[in-house]
Formats: sequence, structure tokens, C-alpha cells
Amino acid sequence: MNKLIKHSIRKVSLVIIASTMAFSAWAVTLDQAKQQGLVGEMSNGYLGVVVASAEVNELVEMVNKKRKDIYLNLARKNKITMQQVTMLAGEKSMAKTQSGHLIQNADGQWVKK
Repeated sequence: MNKLIKHSIRKVSLVIIASTMAFSAWAVTLDQAKQQGLVGEMSNGYLGVVVASAEVNELVEMVNKKRKDIYLNLARKNKITMQQVTMLAGEKSMAKTQSGHLIQNADGQWVKK
């Protein structure tokens, strides 16, 4: 009986590991999300969700958390406000956005650059 339980645990563990690996292989990258029109750049320096899904929402949340950390450090280092940093970052990210990718216009609509 003990061998049967150990064997079952091994099988379940392998299935869990395989599904985790498969999920990682399916995870969308930022570049892919931009190319597919799932996300876009906003004027406030952050990434926005265009087509919501759990995966896209998680990606945007992760990217925006990293950006916020960078913006906070820049604000402290340069003794300026977060609003000033995000405004400058928004201008730069919009300028750097590739043609065909989405940006949010002043009316809040997603448009191709």
C-alpha cells in the first residue's frame, strides 16, 4: 500500500510540474502582447490593458509595478514629483512605441501609432 501511495504522489507531482512548464511556455511576453494589440502605452507612463484576460492583466500589473519602482527612484534621485516623472515617462514611452502598436489618445481611446 505504501508503494502505491508513493507511486501516485510521484505521478501527481510530474503532472503538476508538466502543467507548470506548459503554462510558462504559453505565457505571453510584453512584446507579443503589444504586437497582438492586447496592451498599449498610456500617457501616464504606464501600460494599459486593451483586451483583458487573466494573463494580460497579470502581465500589465507586473510591468507597471516595475515601472512604478523605477519612477519612484527617479523622483527621489532627481528631487521631483512622481507626477513629473510619469508625465516624462509617458512622453518617452509614446515616442518609443513602434508603428502599429497601440497608444491611448487624450480621449482615452486606443489607437494605432
